[in-house]
Amino acid sequence: MEKRVLVTVYGLVQGVGFRMFVERSASRLGLKGWVKNQPDGTVQIDAQGPVGRVEEHLNDVRIGPPASKIASLSIVEQQPDYSRTGFTILM
Repeated sequence: MEKRVLVTVYGLVQGVGFRMFVERSASRLGLKGWVKNQPDGTVQIDAQGPVGRVEEHLNDVRIGPPASKIASLSIVEQQPDYSRTGFTILM
């Protein structure tokens, strides 16, 4: 079963390699979607894949790269989009 989540990550998450960390985790797990810096200093992630892999990815995101400091996550489930391919970093 596929799961899709829209995640907003709060804390020190810009300028610390966070998007690349998220992309590596998602690609390793075979997820589809994107990660993007937001103007307010948060990072937004749209990730989709098998339920267990999405949960594993969220666990990675909660930890983040060494230079980051995760304050909190907002996670909203979305309808899966089966036309997606790959995981990308958006500018």
